[in-house]
Amino acid sequence: MQVSSMCLAAKVPVCVKSVHTNPTTTNNPTSTAPKWAQKTITLPPLKRGCHHITSKILKEVQPELSGFKCGLAHLFLHHTSASLTINENYDYDVRDDTETFLNRIVPEGPSAPWKHTIEGSDDMPAHIKSSMFGCALMIPITHGKLNMGTWQGIWLCEHRDNPTPRTVVVTLNGI
Repeated sequence: MQVSSMCLAAKVPVCVKSVHTNPTTTNNPTSTAPKWAQKTITLPPLKRGCHHITSKILKEVQPELSGFKCGLAHLFLHHTSASLTINENYDYDVRDDTETFLNRIVPEGPSAPWKHTIEGSDDMPAHIKSSMFGCALMIPITHGKLNMGTWQGIWLCEHRDNPTPRTVVVTLNGI
């Protein structure tokens, strides 16, 4: 089955035939054949809270990203006690306020009702917070750039007191 559509940003017809690309068209900027790229990015341990990571992600994927006229960037976090979201990229108070909200809505400590406490009192709340925000993002690609609003940025939300390195798989697909 062949699916045809129009990529409005690039005004080029897109025909998706398979997830495999022809190596002779992958690096051809005039090709309309779909292409894929994927990188796994390891972020250093970050303290508990919400962290703006857009520049770290872009630094790692910019060479590949610049080759796409129109497509999608899919970010997937390999963890269940942290999360990804898109939010304010300018005022740090938004990140602090978000962390305050999360801590109020998902309580921790000995009075919290959680059964899963093997890894500490912050573990089950971290899993709930991760489920609330999620571990994946989908961002449009337009003319070699992530097509986000002026004030939008990618956040990694670390929900544990003792953070570890976090890995994010970024998959790019488009033309």
